[in-house]
Amino acid sequence: MNRKRFNQLLVNTFLANLTTSYQWFALTFWVYLETRSVLATAFIGGSYMLLIAVVGVPFGTWVDRTRKKRVMVVAQLVTTAAFALAVSLYLVTPRAELLRIGGWQFSLFVGIVLVGAVVESARNIALSTCVTLLIDEAERDKVNGLVGMVGGLSFAATSVFSGLSVGQLGMTWTLVIALVLSVASLLHLLPVQVPEAEIVHTDGAPKAVDFGGAFRAIRAVPGLTGLVLFACFNNLLGGVFMALLDPYGLTLVSVEVWGLLWGVLSFGFIIGAGWVSRKGLGPQPLRALLLANLAMWLISMGFTIRENIWLLAIGTLGYLALIPVAEAAEQTVLQKVVPFEKQGRVFGLAQSVEVASAPVSAFIIGPVAEFWLIPFTNSDAGRAQWGWLLGDGQARGIALVFLLAGLAGLALTLFAFTTRSYRWLSARYAEPSDTPAAEPDDASTTAG
Repeated sequence: MNRKRFNQLLVNTFLANLTTSYQWFALTFWVYLETRSVLATAFIGGSYMLLIAVVGVPFGTWVDRTRKKRVMVVAQLVTTAAFALAVSLYLVTPRAELLRIGGWQFSLFVGIVLVGAVVESARNIALSTCVTLLIDEAERDKVNGLVGMVGGLSFAATSVFSGLSVGQLGMTWTLVIALVLSVASLLHLLPVQVPEAEIVHTDGAPKAVDFGGAFRAIRAVPGLTGLVLFACFNNLLGGVFMALLDPYGLTLVSVEVWGLLWGVLSFGFIIGAGWVSRKGLGPQPLRALLLANLAMWLISMGFTIRENIWLLAIGTLGYLALIPVAEAAEQTVLQKVVPFEKQGRVFGLAQSVEVASAPVSAFIIGPVAEFWLIPFTNSDAGRAQWGWLLGDGQARGIALVFLLAGLAGLALTLFAFTTRSYRWLSARYAEPSDTPAAEPDDASTTAG
């Protein structure tokens, strides 16, 4: 019964993620098509990433203080209300005023959609804790694979359909579709029951925004600080992909081909998540996490070694397929070693670290690549020094960045295998679990 309830939550989360991603991608496409302003789209994307990082711990604390079903319902209500306001503002505001960059109507419109999209992350944190609540330990790795598949499906769908919606239907119908989908998600969620007993905090109820509690929960588990730091540095290196993958792809093919290709390659998320959901991660998910990272960094060292679109496509597909494996492994470890009543804060902090670190490196590596590495590799001295390895082409500087980032990531991951944190966490994961799945038949705990 608990697995059936979780599957209902998973389907509902897919619908909710699909809706917010569809709306957010559509907003970005529409603003760029109407204004041709890279600054505007950078503002929109940067604001989204910044807020996701800022709200991680507050949302995680909210999840720890509140029953999980209630968190999901409130988050969906906020999203629905925000999208309804966005439709209203769009219909009553002259288009020229709505698209005036820096104007209050533009900022208000983007801000309303932003709130509706960002609050969705609270649902995702709550869903991660529901894996612990509803699923037996032996099945959690496979279920985490399904969670990754939901994320991959929604990303693959919205990366294609948002552009088609804006291009073929226009922004008015796009906004209406997002609102209808949001209402449908809310109506589907309301009857779902999540069995959760009265929330008891062993060290007292957390504050409304409990950064201290999140840090203490991490430090209380030997080796967990090392895992968080590993994720931080790993995502700093991963920011290279955020900054340079699109520019590199667009040196090889047209923007239309690259967009279509990216829509196809995003199914790599689904391939990796599907593999985890069927096969699991084995008895040592932490080892699986590091092995996945080794493979990812080896791919990043080689998939731009020559300017070939097929080499890039195959490498990107493999890289994307490994992401849900690594994420499922991290989630599975955290669900085992962190007490259930503190998991929201830990998942929230992990989200903040993951989201915040990649943009930081993206902001750094972009100027480094443009003003130093790319001019150097295009010079006679650069070609003489690196041509034997990187070949010829106009984007050899970007290829060099990927190669160096891959070497750094490879060294970091190999070092992680030798650390006490790895040994401590592996030993802690092997201990008997003290967070069993909720009993489904207790009538006193079926309140949402």
